[in-house]
Amino acid sequence: MKNLHDILKKENYKKIKFKITKTQHLLIKAKINGVSGNFILDTGASSSCIGFESVDLFLLEAKTSKTKASGAGATGMLTQIATKNHLQLGNWKNRDFDLIIFDLSHVNEALTQYKVKPVHGIIGADVLLKGKAIVDYYNHYLYLLK
Repeated sequence: MKNLHDILKKENYKKIKFKITKTQHLLIKAKINGVSGNFILDTGASSSCIGFESVDLFLLEAKTSKTKASGAGATGMLTQIATKNHLQLGNWKNRDFDLIIFDLSHVNEALTQYKVKPVHGIIGADVLLKGKAIVDYYNHYLYLLK
């Protein structure tokens, strides 16, 4: 069988490297509005999100939202939303990207307990679905369709 990378390259997929942390999280670099940050790649998260403390860093225009967020260890959290942002993962780009903004302190507290650097946010299923994602866990690559 041909190499997975060669097959996906012919199909116009973009290859993005990720790392696996001590906590078994997938860590990926992303740019939002031209600013680089560290994110958890989370296939179980429905939406991509960012912490309140990173709103200014990523030049986001936060708007109020009636949606409550929930995740591992937390429920009913207040959220905001930032629409029409530019997201870049490696060479893959999305120029009309929405982000949920909420308190990520519980995630970062858990990471710091294991001496893992805090993250700015989470890349979730919204990106993975849009990019028709293929995750190569063995070789530590995320493939997204252009």
